[in-house]
Amino acid sequence: MSEKSYIQNLKQAWRDEMMSALNYRRLAERERNKERKAILIKMAEAEDKHAARWAQRLKELGSDPGSFTETVAERARRWVMLRSSPEVAVQMLEANEAGADSLYETMVKQAESKADKKAILEFQKEEKSHSLMLEDMVEGGGYAPQHPQRKLNLIFRREKWHVRAGGWIGQAIYGVNDGLGAAFGVVSGVAGATNTNSNFVMLSGIAAAIASALSMGSGAYLATKSEREIYEAELQREKKEIEENPEEEKEELELFYQLKGFSAKESKKMVARLAKDPEHMLKTLAHEELGLSEQSFPKPFSAAASATMSTALGAMVPVLPFIFWSGMTALSISFIVSTLAHFLVGASKVVVTGRSWLKSGTEMTLVGLGEAVVTYMIGLWIAPLIG
Repeated sequence: MSEKSYIQNLKQAWRDEMMSALNYRRLAERERNKERKAILIKMAEAEDKHAARWAQRLKELGSDPGSFTETVAERARRWVMLRSSPEVAVQMLEANEAGADSLYETMVKQAESKADKKAILEFQKEEKSHSLMLEDMVEGGGYAPQHPQRKLNLIFRREKWHVRAGGWIGQAIYGVNDGLGAAFGVVSGVAGATNTNSNFVMLSGIAAAIASALSMGSGAYLATKSEREIYEAELQREKKEIEENPEEEKEELELFYQLKGFSAKESKKMVARLAKDPEHMLKTLAHEELGLSEQSFPKPFSAAASATMSTALGAMVPVLPFIFWSGMTALSISFIVSTLAHFLVGASKVVVTGRSWLKSGTEMTLVGLGEAVVTYMIGLWIAPLIG
């Protein structure tokens, strides 16, 4: 690896540490629990020390990092974090710590200085310590070392975060994208088929917006309600099995943990601890056997409201120009506005995915443009058939 590449990673590490320190302080300002507040401040101070070490090293290598300034995406992510549930906020911070750990893995291979290698390994160890402390905050307990079962539960929660990243925010982005894509396609297709008759386009666009919003809302409601009903039914069946065959269920759970790599002795010890709390054991069995977790199900009404409103919002974007203009003027403005909206929706996904906003926005834009071109061409092809 070249020194140039190492310096770039040093700058990124410096930025990450500065960003983490800022995030911890902002969370500490909102934290009411004195013990957690003190821990967040302590972690922020540790990140400050890391940042100072990398800033000094960059100067030694002739590359002053300059002053720290946040990007729009970073501000947006922190805004989301501070307004999310404590669990989601902590998981977002965990994702940052995981990213820092990955960067340090690369840097320790690049570093030629023994002092740098030592610092990287030390900071990497501290970042992992921060992750464990954050995980404990999710549990709402103290900060003592965790036994294996708690670690497994936290791993399950992290997996849920990857699937359902951002909660209602992710759902809202998906809804806007769905409504925008559906209405943009309808507007383009009808415009091509009717020689851009504004009345037809506007009528079909509004109909598509209403239909898409209601469809997404009812679909989200029924899906989440069904998931919860399945979870509750399976939980009752599992509860009955525990009551009728407790030893068999314990053995079954032990086998699950052995398949995950735990020894028979460790698995037996973990299950024995779980058995002391029947409710906890019930939920763990449901998760292990069926992959079901109560925390993974959003509330049906919240899911429906989020899906309906976000889809309607996205669907109205291509239609609005036809309310104020007509003909090709309206179609041109709709095309420009919808293309821009596709880019913004794609770029906004960075709030929950952490990907490049430019790449994500461009990808969404190309998909939207492709959809519009195809539906417009289909409309032109259909036009002679309908006179």
